[in-house]
Amino acid sequence: MDWELFWASLWPIVRGGLLGTIPLSIASFAIGLAIALLVALARISGIRVLSALARFYVSVIRGTPLLVQLFVIFYWLPSLGLLIDPWPSAVIAFSLNVGGYAAEVIRAAILSVPKGQWEAGHTIGMSRTTTLRRIILPQAARVSVPPLSNTFISLVKDTSLASLILVTELFREAQKIAAFSQEFVMIYMEAALVYWVFSLVLSTAQARIEKRLDRYVAH
Repeated sequence: MDWELFWASLWPIVRGGLLGTIPLSIASFAIGLAIALLVALARISGIRVLSALARFYVSVIRGTPLLVQLFVIFYWLPSLGLLIDPWPSAVIAFSLNVGGYAAEVIRAAILSVPKGQWEAGHTIGMSRTTTLRRIILPQAARVSVPPLSNTFISLVKDTSLASLILVTELFREAQKIAAFSQEFVMIYMEAALVYWVFSLVLSTAQARIEKRLDRYVAH
């Protein structure tokens, strides 16, 4: 164990996570949530064409590997004349992937709200859209926090795949250090340790958010 190399490489790897992995994860997750909400609403809209398209999208995303999706965006689209830089390509791929998985979480959360809530909104003169925005979605948001938080934590680790298209992030920094030092096992174990610490921090934040939201839920 080369401890001198370990400590010398720790900060570059952590910096790659803070400046690459975390921003990439946040951007992809935010866009993915927006996609997921639209897809979930299309699924429950009752409009056959929209519902069918949404189901097809979810099926494709959940039925194909994330790595394949990333390669399609980065390598196949240029063959059609659409050249996208590595970082935007990663954001697009990860956002679409999050959208496919999170859509089912949001749909299930919306459907978990009792139908009486819809009826209550209609009774006081609210439109379906207003009822959805002011009554249904706030309740569904509380239900969806735990699974969506898990999705985000998984995304943070999945961003390591972006290193395959030369996006500078945590694992890419580890690859460069390992290639230079030839200490592949130690450096990759160090990267795994940093990912683990990031996951612990995010899991702690998730637990606090759930505890805070639980105060407003009647038992």
